[in-house]
Amino acid sequence: MLQVKNIEKYYGNQNNVTKALDRVSFDVCDGEFIAIMGASGSGKTTLLNCISTIDTVSAGDILLEGENIADLPADRLARFRREKLGFVFQDFNLLDTLTIEENIGLALSLNHQDPGKVQNQVKAVASKLGITDILEKFPYQVSGGQKQRAACARAMVAGQSLLLADEPTGALDSRASKNLLEIMTGMNRDMGATILMVTHDAYSASYAGRVLFLKDGRIFNELLKGQRNRSVFYHEILDVLALLGGDVSDVI
Repeated sequence: MLQVKNIEKYYGNQNNVTKALDRVSFDVCDGEFIAIMGASGSGKTTLLNCISTIDTVSAGDILLEGENIADLPADRLARFRREKLGFVFQDFNLLDTLTIEENIGLALSLNHQDPGKVQNQVKAVASKLGITDILEKFPYQVSGGQKQRAACARAMVAGQSLLLADEPTGALDSRASKNLLEIMTGMNRDMGATILMVTHDAYSASYAGRVLFLKDGRIFNELLKGQRNRSVFYHEILDVLALLGGDVSDVI
């Protein structure tokens, strides 16, 4: 589904250049759940921003379903984001002036879909995520965990190909974090969602099927869960984080 080919990202000017990504390459298959980890400054958020088209690469290619996102003109890029990419952010990014139902269906409405069809799709995904009882409420009237479920529903309502999550549990307490991670696992298992999640938390990463570790803008290591249980995988993730060195507190 996703091919990241030798991408590089530079910031700054000729006299002061920072290389945030250094020839990063990996593939994501349809239906995978992948976590990306690394210390602060390792390039993980820059990588997600480039894949999400929030930022552009300095070199290399990113192909989603065979289409090079760097080649898309601005009008097609906006439509591409709405139809192909789903976003789940740490701070939810819900619009306070819209109800939960309206927030979830926003991308569909922007695509000028029939209101009745939009309502049916919103109710279907809300039912799967257990939030049908809050659809008429506004974001300020629901809990953080409910907001994040709504953000997940919005990310998947249009049948988007790839769900991108940037520290999705960062604003949640431990109970809400566990609930959200179980929901994302269910979306991956039952709905076939392909998920790419940036996280600094080993516990969150242990829910993924594969973990990529970044260091100094390069892929440092990779772990596959395989048939191991989550507890064993969690401790293997901690072992790799210890090998990363530097300020390990940033990533554990």
